[in-house]
Amino acid sequence: MEPAVYADYAATAPLRESARQAMMPWLEREFGNPSAADTYSRAPRRAVLEARERIAGLLGARPDEIFFTSGGTEADNWAVKGRAWACFRGRPGHVVTSAIEHPAVLEPCAFLERFGWNVTRLCPDREGRISPEALRSALRPDTALVSVMAANNEIGTVQEITALANVAKEAGAAFHTDAVQAVGHIPLRVNDTAVGLLSASAHKFGGPKGIGFLYVRHGLALEALHHGGGQERGMRSGTENVAGIVGMAAALSESIGEMAQEQVRLESLRSRLIGRLREKGMDFVINGSERHLPGLVSVSFAGQDGRTLVYLLDRKGIAVAAGSACHSQEITVSHVLRAICVPDKYIKGTVRITLGRESTEADADRIAEEIAGLVR
Repeated sequence: MEPAVYADYAATAPLRESARQAMMPWLEREFGNPSAADTYSRAPRRAVLEARERIAGLLGARPDEIFFTSGGTEADNWAVKGRAWACFRGRPGHVVTSAIEHPAVLEPCAFLERFGWNVTRLCPDREGRISPEALRSALRPDTALVSVMAANNEIGTVQEITALANVAKEAGAAFHTDAVQAVGHIPLRVNDTAVGLLSASAHKFGGPKGIGFLYVRHGLALEALHHGGGQERGMRSGTENVAGIVGMAAALSESIGEMAQEQVRLESLRSRLIGRLREKGMDFVINGSERHLPGLVSVSFAGQDGRTLVYLLDRKGIAVAAGSACHSQEITVSHVLRAICVPDKYIKGTVRITLGRESTEADADRIAEEIAGLVR
């Protein structure tokens, strides 16, 4: 039997060895609570401080602008709800987001609507891009927050975050970006932009699961999401996940260190995969933009069922993702694919393939060969 092929890096990435080694002392020997006052707390507290400084330096931020969370979902929820609560002045305000955000942003926005907040969802173009002009026309005097993701998790489109953040800043609105898919994979320096809030999750760049962070620009008003013990300078209560924090810092450092080289390699693999698919003579379209995440390709095959393709590929030892979700035995097409108007002929036959640091040319060739066989 041929070896398994993992091509779902957008879902999660394998734990990096550097992260595992960095975590082990804090899982085995150094068990102290970093928020305690005893001798055992000193080493963990120092480790958390050093990890915070390391992550901040990699992103061009100040250490006191990095707040640790349980992952990207919590960071997104905190950014949306925390900013709305901080701006509440006796009556609900306004939030702008896009129609292709992750549910971790869309659902908190819908939650705010239940309390009277107005939410504008910007429509992307066919490639999944949000234009600065569309954002400018949507802004209002009471806009508290604009939230547009840095890179889309389904089609890979990378947004013009710098331009969008500048538009928001001109109107006096805070700008949040869900950078869960972007951090560690494409260049991001917050001090080069007007971004006020940024969400990240460690397991997307080879760190452990269950840990992430929210960047909060100094001076930006944000209400706490968790209350209790007063950790994270009173902004995010809960005992710190020392091993996770240390592992995340190690993984991010390595990921950013190899980023330029990996971008070139993964783009070559992506082009090879698409070329092999085209050689097979199948009827399909590529979704997304020319400005996309390295290694991610969303492809829609005419007259196919993406969920079935994913299932059959998995039976052959190839892990990819579908562009739809199954609920109550009905196929519900992804809101992202609907928003970018993928033609009905193709939309249900969508498969997302994400190559990563362990992917090879042989993997790309095999994926194309197996898909072609299944489609035929």
